[in-house]
Amino acid sequence: MKGDLFSSEHMVQPATAPGMIVENAKCIRYAVSGEMLARQGAMVAYRGNLQFERKGQGLGGMLKRAVTGEGLPLMSVRGQGEAWFAHEAQNVFVVEVDPGDQFTVNGRNVLCFDASLSYRIETVKGAGIAGGGLFNSVFSGHGRLGLVCEGNPLVIPVSPQYPVYVDTDAVVGWTAGLGTSLHRSQSLGSMLRGGSGEAVQLMLQGEGYVVVRPSEVTPQKAQQH
Repeated sequence: MKGDLFSSEHMVQPATAPGMIVENAKCIRYAVSGEMLARQGAMVAYRGNLQFERKGQGLGGMLKRAVTGEGLPLMSVRGQGEAWFAHEAQNVFVVEVDPGDQFTVNGRNVLCFDASLSYRIETVKGAGIAGGGLFNSVFSGHGRLGLVCEGNPLVIPVSPQYPVYVDTDAVVGWTAGLGTSLHRSQSLGSMLRGGSGEAVQLMLQGEGYVVVRPSEVTPQKAQQH
């Protein structure tokens, strides 16, 4: 079959270096030379000599999903080759984590990441269950973290003078140095009259960035993920 039957924008080009790249708006390609980690079931294609192994279900092998607090199972990918990862045609993007930096993220948004990154489970301070769930995963070390969200993400700077208020169903993650607390933007009288539907937000204060999806995930949909 001739290659010119297909549009050039859809043709995969050879990998030039190990690691992850954004293949297109919906898919991340990872050129594996050793080991990497990914969400179970996220591999859509691969070539080369790769082995996929389910990670254990203890705290060391799962990410806690915000909203539901359920575990997001992971798999390790080892060997030499290329693999493509996607999740429900959601948009993909990459976060660079440098030494000394930390990024806290909702587990439902994790697609894949470098094995050089480490992560731990932490509660969202001051937020509780209403602040996107009891648990988020904090990534540290040096490497790349591939994430998904519905639509193109919004990256909003946060400064001491300008805290950012985020819908708890729309927040993806933030730089871990930011302080978090719940903020009520609706008066009691408005709530008694039925409310605006935007009663409580997650307030982020300090110096850093917050990533927001341009859609709200309902608890029912989050459970399906």
